[in-house]
Amino acid sequence: MEEFLQNPYVIVAAHSSIALLAIIVFLAIFEMVTRYNNWKQIKEGNVAVALSTGGKIFGIANVFRFSIMHSDTLFQMIVWGIFGFFLLLVAYFIFEFLTPRFKVDEEIEKDNRAVGLLAAFISIGLSFVIGASISTL
Repeated sequence: MEEFLQNPYVIVAAHSSIALLAIIVFLAIFEMVTRYNNWKQIKEGNVAVALSTGGKIFGIANVFRFSIMHSDTLFQMIVWGIFGFFLLLVAYFIFEFLTPRFKVDEEIEKDNRAVGLLAAFISIGLSFVIGASISTL
């Protein structure tokens, strides 16, 4: 069994499967905290929602990229990935709080592409900061 778990193909499949499952679960959590239905809005052509959701996907995947590169075990990778997602979620709430003149969710739902793009870049940018922090440990 030890030899099987050291096989590079098994390791890549395990990392990829866990990251994909995490993206699905974490997007579902983001769906619960937004005031709109992401996939319905995307289906209707809402570019702002697509940008924001794409940024979240990139951000989550990027955090997992760093957690894979700097973890010795699958468990350690999962823990860092979950922690990184939590930080991205906190950033989402801070972004909403720091924009008192408008509600981020409402603007994105109205297809305000500037807000959607900014939300995407916040997720992407912060994922690099979180990832760099993981890589220093």
